[in-house]
Amino acid sequence: MADDNWAQTRQFQERLSRQLSQQPIVGQLSHREVRNSQSQASCREIVQSNCHRVTQLHLVTSSQSQESFRYSASQAAAASYRTAGSPVYSGGCCVLQAQSCWLFSHPSWVCHCLGLFMAFWKKAQSLQQSSKARFSLLFLDQEEYFFEQHLACHISKGNDHSERKIRGSLKVCSKSLIFEPDDINIPIYKIALRDCTRIDEVEDGNTELLFSSHSHRRFSVLFTQVYLIKEQNTVAPYRIERGENRFIFQLEESRKLEDVVQTLHQLQRASYLDKLGDQTAMITAILQSRLARTLFDKNSFQSVSETSNMECEAEMVTPLVSNPGHVCITDKCLYFQPLNGYPKPVVYISLPDIRRIYKRRHMLMPVGLEVFCTENDLCSDIYLKFYNPKDRDGLYYYIAAYLENHLAEQTADCYMLQWQMGHISNYQYLLHLNNLADRSCNDLSQYPVFPWVLSDYTSSELDLNTADTFRDLGKPIGALNKERLERLMMRYHEMPEPKFMYGSHYSSPGYVLFYLVRVAPEHMLCIQNGKFDHADRMFNSIAETWKNCLEGVTDFKELIPEFYGNDWSFLLNSLNLELGKRQGGKLVNDVELPPWAYDPEDFLRKNRDALESSYVSDHLHEWIDLIFGYKQRGSDAVDSHNVFHPVTYEGEVDFNRIEDPDHKIALLTQILEFGQTPKQLFSKPHPKRIFAKSRSVSRSSSQNISLVESPASINEECFEDLTEESKSLAWNNITKFQKENGQKLHKETITSISVSSNGASVFTTSQDSTLKMFSTSQMALQRSISFSNMALSSCIILPGDKTVLCSSWDNNV
Repeated sequence: MADDNWAQTRQFQERLSRQLSQQPIVGQLSHREVRNSQSQASCREIVQSNCHRVTQLHLVTSSQSQESFRYSASQAAAASYRTAGSPVYSGGCCVLQAQSCWLFSHPSWVCHCLGLFMAFWKKAQSLQQSSKARFSLLFLDQEEYFFEQHLACHISKGNDHSERKIRGSLKVCSKSLIFEPDDINIPIYKIALRDCTRIDEVEDGNTELLFSSHSHRRFSVLFTQVYLIKEQNTVAPYRIERGENRFIFQLEESRKLEDVVQTLHQLQRASYLDKLGDQTAMITAILQSRLARTLFDKNSFQSVSETSNMECEAEMVTPLVSNPGHVCITDKCLYFQPLNGYPKPVVYISLPDIRRIYKRRHMLMPVGLEVFCTENDLCSDIYLKFYNPKDRDGLYYYIAAYLENHLAEQTADCYMLQWQMGHISNYQYLLHLNNLADRSCNDLSQYPVFPWVLSDYTSSELDLNTADTFRDLGKPIGALNKERLERLMMRYHEMPEPKFMYGSHYSSPGYVLFYLVRVAPEHMLCIQNGKFDHADRMFNSIAETWKNCLEGVTDFKELIPEFYGNDWSFLLNSLNLELGKRQGGKLVNDVELPPWAYDPEDFLRKNRDALESSYVSDHLHEWIDLIFGYKQRGSDAVDSHNVFHPVTYEGEVDFNRIEDPDHKIALLTQILEFGQTPKQLFSKPHPKRIFAKSRSVSRSSSQNISLVESPASINEECFEDLTEESKSLAWNNITKFQKENGQKLHKETITSISVSSNGASVFTTSQDSTLKMFSTSQMALQRSISFSNMALSSCIILPGDKTVLCSSWDNNV
């Protein structure tokens, strides 16, 4: 037991040291690591020795110590912590922006690794400019753009008729004007331009001027209502103050006032247009004009020797948000420069750090590109949406040409074979399929979809050895209830073309945030126009949610990956959000778990066990046929009761042929709200799993590995021809070997090794579909080639060392 603790401590020390060697630092340690006393001491020692590198530490308490957390967070500036700035709440964490800081190991504090869960939310939080920045692009309406910001003062009149100046930042957006005060106790004001009746510059001596003593030019905004956001610096529904009112603003740079007023008049005219299509067209013209007048600032290059290969205009996509700007790719880096300079002047990725790139469809159009700097993480490092497919394809090929073996990315058939043979778990396979089907955590209309696998949420004990415990994976959610299906089919047969069986989808932005509202409340407020949903419609109970999916008239939703991950925070109201009161008078708080789950951690663990169970392994291919396979479309979809609205399917809508702008906007809105069906990956029935019996399942935040019974497992029978003396001698000699060198040559498991007759070259094949030649004299990789979309299984060097034979999983040699 002591050896195990020491091994865990060493792993923890190495990981923390690696984190502290990078800039910036976000310290993330698991709950169990910090509870280990050795780990606590190591944590303090390592952080103190690297305190000059620590710029940001996320400290998160356990669910048992919320009182201590709130007290420590509010008192941190006074005594508990030495910090360069006052702490603020940021998505449930106490974030300390500090030049020097200690990570305390008090029992009431634990550092929690967020992992897969809410990866997009983590990224959004990390992109905040500073600890005091409260503004978020989520305050904007959907498809609204943030154009520019200016330091300004909001001028108000006190009770004694004296001027009161509230300093802050004025944000000019395509549909609104937002003022963010520096004082966090004052709410953020959002004025929709459609609610403005007059925007005028106020000159000296003007009779309309409220105040007689001032020395700067100002402008006034007359409006009928204003939204108050983050009152008392807390995440809560927006408050609306109705009635005619006027705000006066004074820019710090008064010479820009005329341009700002002119821009506001232009955007106000767009907001007054009757047709939504005309509004969008005018705003798009303004945006394109601004992009055309600006170029990528090459002063942002990380090296003076960099050469620009391509520049174009694009938008960086995060959940519910698009931020326009300029893209530039050089011989060393990929850059994105936001037009508004938010959340930072430039975002860049070093080309050697890129591991994967994928073309994406965004809003059913082939204009997306997603870039990953990791092998297994679900969330990408940047998601770009281009204004035309040629720019997207051009940038894709620039990066692909740089990446070694990129064009050998594994296909759905390759992952299918790995899953069949038991090399990857059910969880891993579903993640791969979601990724290949254009599902992304940056696009809530295409968020990764996972199945409900259990049907028993009422028993006190969960029996995974009984088929009745599981959901029928051969039917879509809408077909699980026979009576409801009969009513739906009756309506379907009476419906004119185009026909569909279900009025809502199994995955949509609303459903994703229904599950994640407790950790992504601002995203929910964004799609709900500044409000939370009614308390009785919230995610209150696992059992109630499952029951509603079986019986609800319009509820056919599946699950999301977080239900099979390691982080249970989305089940707890750790932010103490006021989510409303239910009809019985009970406040909405933590999610109610099934009787068989002791706590949220146990619930997720048993969910994972269910997903990797023999029953699910035997039937998962049936669900894949419905979501990613041949039952997704055509007569097979009709026979399987699996038909959704045509607009959700790839290729069903050609936006280039739609001339009516209002119709186009309506379709785009429907796609965003309704959700999208995954790209079809298989056109034939998906085969069953061959080796399904899992020995154990190990999970981490970014990678999930299933150790399965392999058909080629080594056992004692391999040595049946050896004498006992030979066996003993062989095993004893093994211990005398010493490791001379180690090289990481492949992304995936190595399948075979061959050495040339003179020992100068080592050839290896791998499941990453590459053959590589390594020089033993130079200790360097000499050649690498890929000639199959599937894994290579073996290689043999023929006599003479001039020819290498390779075989692959697709039965080719």
